[in-house]
Amino acid sequence: MNLFTNLQHFFGNLFRKESNEPWLGFYSKEERSIKFTKKTIYEYLRDNVKEEDYDYIALNYFNTKINYREMFKNINIAARGLRSLGVKEGDIVSICLPNMPEAIYVFYACNKIGAVADFIHPLSSPEQMKLYLEENKSRVLFLVDFDYDKMHEVIQGSKVYRTILVSPKESMPPLLFAGYTLTRSITMKKPKFGDSDYISWVDFYNIGVSYKKEVSTNMKYDDLAIILHSGGTTGSPKGIMISNYNFNAESQQDAVNVYDVRPGDKILTILPIFHGFGLCVCVHTPLCLRVETILMPEYDAGRFYKIMKYDRPHVILGVPTLWEGMMNNPKFDKVDMSQFKYIISGGDHLTPAQETKINNFLHKRGCRINIMKGYGMTESVAAVCYTFPGANEIGSIGIPMVGNVIKIVNPDTLEEVPIGEEGEIIINGPTVMMGYLNKPDETKKVVFKDKNGEKWLRTGDIGYMAPTGFIYFTQRLKRMIVVSGFNVYPSQIEDVIAEHPAVKQVSVIGIPHKYKMAVPKAYIVLNEGVTDSEARIRHEIKEICKEKLSVYSQPKDFEFRDTLPKTLMNKIDYKKLEEEHMNKENN
Repeated sequence: MNLFTNLQHFFGNLFRKESNEPWLGFYSKEERSIKFTKKTIYEYLRDNVKEEDYDYIALNYFNTKINYREMFKNINIAARGLRSLGVKEGDIVSICLPNMPEAIYVFYACNKIGAVADFIHPLSSPEQMKLYLEENKSRVLFLVDFDYDKMHEVIQGSKVYRTILVSPKESMPPLLFAGYTLTRSITMKKPKFGDSDYISWVDFYNIGVSYKKEVSTNMKYDDLAIILHSGGTTGSPKGIMISNYNFNAESQQDAVNVYDVRPGDKILTILPIFHGFGLCVCVHTPLCLRVETILMPEYDAGRFYKIMKYDRPHVILGVPTLWEGMMNNPKFDKVDMSQFKYIISGGDHLTPAQETKINNFLHKRGCRINIMKGYGMTESVAAVCYTFPGANEIGSIGIPMVGNVIKIVNPDTLEEVPIGEEGEIIINGPTVMMGYLNKPDETKKVVFKDKNGEKWLRTGDIGYMAPTGFIYFTQRLKRMIVVSGFNVYPSQIEDVIAEHPAVKQVSVIGIPHKYKMAVPKAYIVLNEGVTDSEARIRHEIKEICKEKLSVYSQPKDFEFRDTLPKTLMNKIDYKKLEEEHMNKENN
């Protein structure tokens, strides 16, 4: 590895002298000449896995190991099941499931028949689900069974005509299946007997088995394939439209950076599939590389430890929260980590101190590599910057992935600033989204074309580029809070809290948290003449937040004040609140 690194730097330095894109020196001539596929997502997976690869393990779910032969069989059955339900090319199918094999089957099945897979967070509030279903007008929904109770009224008011209820136990081994049934399934609310709007996964699967017609599609590489949901860079809920080309390009870029991964290696997929990083980098890419994908439907410290100790994955991607939890768990003191080829952190920025701490932790347990970083956003599928052996500077978010161009510009003029000077990070490359679903005006705010007709994505993040081509993130241009890798927007929380009739003003900031990196805190001013106690109002506001906000968006602290600080423009000074909180913590 040292020889490889030295050679890369030597030839990289020669190349960089003649390039205004200095990071290109870290890539070989062949890598710089990459051709991005014009296949659909399903075709790209199918063609990467040859018949001689079919005995490799594709999915590992609670030690139920599913090889590629069985996975493709189940994808095909799911595709026929969708056709039998009347799903046609271009139709939108919503998938509200955690990391589980059935979600993977449905995803590829949608693509195989030319349908669009719309991914929804299983912890979404009913209000959010209502917005998503109204916007995408999907007719078929795959819903995790424990969401039925809170979502059935929303579904009744939507255009969904068939909901397939899927339990996390479907692919569990027998003992775990029985345990889940006894501890969770029995007490779960279910549709009334004979309610034909709902069917079980087993019924759906049997429908697919019975459907004998061939399924095919005329879907093109540049057609819409996936909808992912995010607040975007402006905070309002949006559906992000991703094409086959966008998604496969991300996977090809990933493969360049994890050049040491081999068929039969293992990846722990703990990042959720309803995010681009989880779906593409942690599922599609490893499956195309014939890598065993170990699925975790939810974070469980005990299971995470057992997987790390006994399954010994070669690759793991996580958020800073995961690394903090691992370092604070004494069980990991005796876990051998010598097998790791890549450990990658995304979702939030690692400070140099955090990075050094994690590296020391890994090295003491036999790991021969440093933690690597990825930076990106859902509007670009997932990562646009990566670090990898030979290109991994402490504190940086990496170099642009092959095929990408990143510039640092003045946020007001969009003119490029000199090397080393801070500005907004903008991205050009094959993974830049098609746009926001049904929101052309919002799309125009973040996607633009330069004088040469090149398409650029504004990130809303501030950073700078070093002479080597490494990018350094410094701060967020907008008020977004990152909670355990999830984007949380204060304006959304403020809107919900302001619904309470006793609330006059509210401002939400992010405050530091030991494991989650940051959590929302709400500062509230009540209307004059309010007689209810603050304790009662706090309880009522918490209930509103539980109903209308995702778990990670709910404030962890509420502070009532007589007034809130104002700027010279008479706006609430949230930066002042942040300063006050930090001063209070430090005193």
